[in-house]
Amino acid sequence: MRQRNRREQHAEGRESNDRWMITYADLITLLLIFFVIMFAMSSLDVQKYKIVTGSLSETFRSGNPVLEGGDGILETQQETENSGSANSQKQGSNSAIVAGEGTQDNVAGTADAGEAALPPSSRELAFKEQEAKLASLMGVITKYVEDNNLGDQIFVADKPQGIAITLSDRFLFDAGKAELKAPAFPALRQLSGLFRGIGASISIEGHTDNTPVSVGSRYNDNWELSGARALSILRFFLDNEGLDPDTFQYAGYADTRPAADNTTLLGKQKNRRVELIVLRQLQDEEQFRLSAQNSR
Repeated sequence: MRQRNRREQHAEGRESNDRWMITYADLITLLLIFFVIMFAMSSLDVQKYKIVTGSLSETFRSGNPVLEGGDGILETQQETENSGSANSQKQGSNSAIVAGEGTQDNVAGTADAGEAALPPSSRELAFKEQEAKLASLMGVITKYVEDNNLGDQIFVADKPQGIAITLSDRFLFDAGKAELKAPAFPALRQLSGLFRGIGASISIEGHTDNTPVSVGSRYNDNWELSGARALSILRFFLDNEGLDPDTFQYAGYADTRPAADNTTLLGKQKNRRVELIVLRQLQDEEQFRLSAQNSR
């Protein structure tokens, strides 16, 4: 008897411990139903909906009103339609307000565009004028080279940093020397006339090949030789032609910036050169104004 009571107590205890599973299963079932309903509502068949609502409207229209003094569902539907019409009018007015704001934005945008179309500044005009002068400079030098058959000794190129005029060392100097030769004077005078009033800085850069200077040379190495050659041309522009020293700069790069391969004779010849670069860099506006006045 006692054993039977123990079994019944044990079964009741286990049954009471498992009751939570019933609640949990009900909750899962309710969640499943909820999501099924949500899915069904999200995929509404508009055509079927119109058919059902039309049938219901016809039924209630032919029958008695739900409440005396009213048309039941039809009245509610009319109220809904009237409310929808009012909301539509309200939305329309809001749209008109938004449209008005958009028009104001367009007007503001037009005003901003008008402000953006301001006349160019004096520096922008000066830059455009300088670009025109650089283009003219390149054209004149190119024609001079062609007319005097100097195509193998003077090279002109439009580079990002400016107009680069490359002069061969054979045209300017004797081997291992930095004194200008007389045949180079006419071309340098032509360049000096073009440099007047250009409104830009001019960099004079000397270059050599990788052959060491000869024994007994007055220059210790190619650094001194390349710098001395650039300085000789600078002195010609300043002392002989009277150009403004503030517009010039010079440097010697020895063989550190080769233009061709130093392992061939032709490459060495191309590397022995002096480059005159008319830089795309405006001077101070006051200096540019004075230069423009001097060039008139």
